[in-house]
Amino acid sequence: MKQFRIIIEKHPDGYVAYPLGIKGAVVGEGDTYKEALPDIKSAIRCYMEVFGKETMENESPAIETFLV
Repeated sequence: MKQFRIIIEKHPDGYVAYPLGIKGAVVGEGDTYKEALPDIKSAIRCYMEVFGKETMENESPAIETFLV
């Protein structure tokens, strides 16, 4: 399986996770970090099932990520 960099943000009402390098809305969430991570993995798998793995192969990977 292709690897993605995943950003997980802490918000007042929980955690939000999203992968870098996938166009479109692919988001996971949870009350904790440990809940958000498997949720985003599930969202990525769902995206691949709906749109096909070949769409992932055409995406250019994020080579570097900067948080400012």
